[in-house]
Amino acid sequence: MVIGNLSGRAPRDACPGALQVHAAADGALARVRVPGGALTTDALRELAACAGELGNGVIELTSRANVQVRGLADPAAFAARMAAAGLLPSTTHERVRNIVASPLSGRSATGVLDVRPLVTALDAGLCGRPALADLPGRFLFALDDGTGDVLGLGADVTLAGHTGGGLTLLLAGEPVGSVTAGDAVAVALAAAEAFQSVRGDAWRVAELPGGPATIAARLPGAVPVARPVAAAAAEPRKGGVFPQVDGRVAVDVIVPLGRLTTAQAGLLADLTPAEVRLTPWRTVVLPDLVPEAAGPVTSALTGAGLVTDPASPYARLSACTGRPGCAKALADVQADALRWAESGTPVLPGEPVPRASMHWAGCERRCGRPRGRVVDVVATPGGYRVSH
Repeated sequence: MVIGNLSGRAPRDACPGALQVHAAADGALARVRVPGGALTTDALRELAACAGELGNGVIELTSRANVQVRGLADPAAFAARMAAAGLLPSTTHERVRNIVASPLSGRSATGVLDVRPLVTALDAGLCGRPALADLPGRFLFALDDGTGDVLGLGADVTLAGHTGGGLTLLLAGEPVGSVTAGDAVAVALAAAEAFQSVRGDAWRVAELPGGPATIAARLPGAVPVARPVAAAAAEPRKGGVFPQVDGRVAVDVIVPLGRLTTAQAGLLADLTPAEVRLTPWRTVVLPDLVPEAAGPVTSALTGAGLVTDPASPYARLSACTGRPGCAKALADVQADALRWAESGTPVLPGEPVPRASMHWAGCERRCGRPRGRVVDVVATPGGYRVSH
């Protein structure tokens, strides 16, 4: 199935998937959900092969740690290969498997709870409930291991580990209660079902009148009345080598503008033992490396055009698709953003060089804009406009 324009509020949910693709200006676009960002090296290699053989040769990383491929000549063949690779376990629920998680959960000492088993259980439970197949494609679950790195995403349903041993339940970013690890998945699914039963035309919990309270009031007794433990958002870490609790290390790889070539994707698969972790800030974590491998790995990544330096301008740079992929765009913002990153000069004469995150957009919609404090560089008919 091919769907049209994604702009504005449509009468039906038009979020693309692997089966329901988007008819972009540069051809069919398919989006593949990757719950928790966990992608095996075999699956990454197959994605790269499909991007090269069926698409435009690029894997795009999304702000929900999913992936998409553009310019597909044969969307049906792409979907069949994704299913064979294990990336399409449910044809009915494939667009609602939007689950982000702390990328280093279970490996980093900064977390208090390994949420990886919860990702698996939540994905299985989500796919096992027929009513949830009709959740909007924008509805988002987040599982935070206590580091606070995914709290700032404003997910519809967030479970955040805390030092007391349980998890704080947040709805649209607002703490509403505490749950045990054993009850967490059931409560998250109950929250999604409660939203589905009252949502009307809303796509997100925040769009409902009194959204968090409205949903919390419909949850079963699994959410204790006790005051929830406070959960604090933390700035995501982009780039660098991080120690793991088992003595090994993880390398966080900054992908310029979130666009991986097939060769770069193949290199990532070759450099890590079994899996990569995609992040909502469009980086790729290579976990479980022996410490002595960190130097050679970072050198190989740099040689391939990828970045591991957290001080790089690419660590704070994002952009929408722009021309020629989007018919609404007024400029080739990807190319312009890359030129800016390489030059380090002001976007406009007399403008200071921003030190905050920057998002380049081809029109006023500003698709793909990160949350939080962002300098907007927006294309207009007369050139770019910079908004601090």
